[in-house]
Amino acid sequence: MPKRPALALAAGAALLLLAAPAVSAAAAPYRAADLEETVTVDPTGQISADGTVTLTGTYRCTGGGGAAFVSSSVSTTKSSATHGTSTLVQGIGGTVAVCDGATHRWENTSRPSPAIGPGKVSVEATVAELRFEGILPLPRIHADERHEVTLTKA
Repeated sequence: MPKRPALALAAGAALLLLAAPAVSAAAAPYRAADLEETVTVDPTGQISADGTVTLTGTYRCTGGGGAAFVSSSVSTTKSSATHGTSTLVQGIGGTVAVCDGATHRWENTSRPSPAIGPGKVSVEATVAELRFEGILPLPRIHADERHEVTLTKA
């Protein structure tokens, strides 16, 4: 190959490689700070007269390729003279999550059994996605958070 076309080809390739990061950064829909995956729990939840608990918050996740969900659970501690202290964990529903990098609201509702009453409880919220590895669906946790929440009568 003659020297002049080879030099032109090499210069063009170098320019293309130097420009590629700028093009891909400009085309990216999120800034690096936006890629943080989060889940929050609102400080107050609702409990209706029939014992139905409603928890709310926000989430943000990215790169979802499988079915994603926001799940939540309530932990309560009970003390008894015969059994000591025990912790009861109860699931409070699940919401389909959209992992598109935007912040979304979630709301989960369920009537736990045994019933819990108004007051402070510990709530854990998790954004998880099911991805298939071969034939097995395996969970990928995008975000997980635990907060103390006050359940108030609706």
